[in-house]
Amino acid sequence: MKKHLLLVICTILLAACSPKAEDISILTTEPSYSASLSSHGEFALVATQNSGVQCWDLSTHTLKYQWIHGDINTGVTSTAISPNGAFAASLSRDSVAIWRMADGKSLGWWSLPSSGESVAVADNGALLVGLNDGSVMSLNSARSALIKFLGHKDRVNSVALSADGRLALTGSNDMQAILWQAQTGQPLHTWTLSSRITKVALNESGSLSFTNGSTNEAKIWDNTSGNLLNKLDIQRRQMNFSAVRFVNNDTQILTGTPAREVILWQRGTGKEIGKWQISLTKNSQSRGAVVYSVAIRDTNKVVSISSQGLVETWQQ
Repeated sequence: MKKHLLLVICTILLAACSPKAEDISILTTEPSYSASLSSHGEFALVATQNSGVQCWDLSTHTLKYQWIHGDINTGVTSTAISPNGAFAASLSRDSVAIWRMADGKSLGWWSLPSSGESVAVADNGALLVGLNDGSVMSLNSARSALIKFLGHKDRVNSVALSADGRLALTGSNDMQAILWQAQTGQPLHTWTLSSRITKVALNESGSLSFTNGSTNEAKIWDNTSGNLLNKLDIQRRQMNFSAVRFVNNDTQILTGTPAREVILWQRGTGKEIGKWQISLTKNSQSRGAVVYSVAIRDTNKVVSISSQGLVETWQQ
């Protein structure tokens, strides 16, 4: 009886320790396969099953654009917004497209030589696409430039670009993360983890890299020296991140997981300093949800968007 009572009390305490969102917006009730927030959480992209790629203005809760990727209105599996909010990118298994946020105009569409896995877009509209065959495409439509990077030996799961589009970071099933020059394909640093790499991120200036393995390795690197600066103090045997962003002048790292968690970390110490649990919709048939993207708005508000089609905001 005491054991049962203790379990109930612990469950209540855990629930009480998870702060409730101060604002929840439902963007879609359709299945969504990818979503992205802008750097400061003002805009959101949602790749829906039947309604194309939706671009939302979160400050006014209005749908700005509804884009059709390619000839078929399905299949977008990765999205991205440039750090300056000028461009959006959508990726399906067989093509990549770029859109202008100011007026919703399509700026280009390209077929892919292999199945697309991940996409990133820079402030100048440069694109980076990780492919299933281990290659990476670096595209700059304004300059009609294409670089095909062949540094990986297996599927590229995650890609990132610096804001100026000069630095690329790619992570693969070959357990390597490679930092390279996006305009030339020249490798700068190669970091090897003990498991396949599932998520990478760059800060906007391109001075810091983040790499996450499929176990519990989450490391921060100095891009000039290539040295390891720190790692997140993860207290579990396994923790994967589905979303990562350097925030608050790169002093903190905001992450999302496939297990409904949003976690804020102090970059200098690697310690967890905040944690929130995303909601489920009332009619949800699943008890799980993936955090697709995270951001900080107004310096102290944590914003997330999830596979439930929900945008949630918490006070930091």
